[in-house]
Amino acid sequence: MVVLATKCYVEGDARERALDGLRSLVDNAIGELAVEYDVGVRHDDFPSVTVEGEDETVARNVLDERWGTITPDFESGDTYTGTLESWDESGFVLDAGEDIRVPSAELGLGPGTPEQIRTRFGLVQHVPMQFVYGEPHRLADAERDRLYEWSRGAGRVNANSATRGEVRATVNRAGHASDIVTVERLGLLEQSIVCGEGTDPPGLLSSIGGYLPAELLCVVP
Repeated sequence: MVVLATKCYVEGDARERALDGLRSLVDNAIGELAVEYDVGVRHDDFPSVTVEGEDETVARNVLDERWGTITPDFESGDTYTGTLESWDESGFVLDAGEDIRVPSAELGLGPGTPEQIRTRFGLVQHVPMQFVYGEPHRLADAERDRLYEWSRGAGRVNANSATRGEVRATVNRAGHASDIVTVERLGLLEQSIVCGEGTDPPGLLSSIGGYLPAELLCVVP
């Protein structure tokens, strides 16, 4: 069983839509391999994919590369993926099957409190993030590079609690289809709207906020 490092924390019809979307994504990734698979959700909201067949190892590696995976065992110095669950004055807490506390000094994202850093980089709750396991834990260099790259672009609006299709539809409904470059998938229910040149991220957030019941945060260059 492969446990994906993203979460399905919505309920009811929204949960079914999210799982339908995940099944399509998994099928696109490994559907042509010689495997049989089934998608479910664990008690802690992490999706699981049971994979069996001749290409089982390849399929597991493909899923791990795309989503990151939750493991019961950690090795010091290795890189893993967890989801941003909480933050306080002492740092971030990531859920990687167990709570991983990344101290403020190990975030490596510039000055400010963890809350200020979270807001500055548009880190909505549950967004997947890479970390290096150790004493202390720290954000991975690749994660820091990704976030700094966001801050050097044209701007973004990040959202949670919605599928990529739902966010795209919301942008279209608000009349901003021509103002964005794409909607980038960060996790199953965490999306990043990449602004086009000349688009004001706070203005876009204000315009779509009434249509999308989600946490929305801007990344302003």
